Amino acid sequence: MRSKRIFPSALEHEAIYIMREVAAQFERPAILFSGGKDSITLVRLAQKAFYPARIPFPLLHIDTGHNFFETLEFRDWLVKETGAQLIVRYVQDSINNGRVKEEKGKYASRNILQTVTLLDAIEELKLDACIGGARRDEEKARAKERIFSVRDDFGQWDARKQRPELFDMLNGRINPGENVRVFPISNWTELDVWNYIREEELQLPSIYFAHQRKIIERDGLYWPFSNFLNTSEDEIPFNAKVRFRTVGDMTCTAAVMSDADNINSVIEEILEATISERGARIDDKRSEAAMEKRKNAGYF
Repeated sequence: MRSKRIFPSALEHEAIYIMREVAAQFERPAILFSGGKDSITLVRLAQKAFYPARIPFPLLHIDTGHNFFETLEFRDWLVKETGAQLIVRYVQDSINNGRVKEEKGKYASRNILQTVTLLDAIEELKLDACIGGARRDEEKARAKERIFSVRDDFGQWDARKQRPELFDMLNGRINPGENVRVFPISNWTELDVWNYIREEELQLPSIYFAHQRKIIERDGLYWPFSNFLNTSEDEIPFNAKVRFRTVGDMTCTAAVMSDADNINSVIEEILEATISERGARIDDKRSEAAMEKRKNAGYF
């Protein structure tokens, strides 16, 4: 017999309602899938929203080429397990085609480059809605988002032009060329996501749990060591027991020292944490308004 439900069912009901509204109001939606815990949660919500039918949206993954191997392995397993359609577009193709230029230097990353790849994919696939796992508690720029967040015909976001969403009324009307980013778990917190994962017994990539990994210390953060990271001679890799609170490009996602190797201990660790989840995202530290600038340009 299962224990008493901890996760607030109202959040799940709201997210399922939003998923169904997307299916009703848009012609060519897709789920933006990163292989992280939030997009995995979206897949489960979509399963529940349309059961016993299959998920009616494809999963769109923008592959930077610098992903964690564990995440890609999990992505392929999940697609096979759920029968979902997977569409992958590659940042490397954008580089090869001259659409973006590889960054250089110590802090070089492909994370920001994937915006162009995403916008090109939206145009190519003629997507009118992209479902993402962003949450308002993550970062102040994301707190400005509506659940149905309109992007103009250049894929750009303007916080001043977002529509009011009173009484759970979601307006999906868009002009030709525009598209909408949809955030079904916008009102969830990091802890809500983890409680939902525990309750639904969802599988996750192993990097979310404590494991031995080679890292370097830079700017007070623990960066995963890889061939993608530009290191200096004084940055000596060492092994440590770590896990990741958020998953992105390997060049912009820092680890945290941890012994939390199961979901209950992860939740306990989050309850005691003194830094935010996005505190481990190196790309957010480029400037005070780093996330908002990326969003204005068309980022997730």
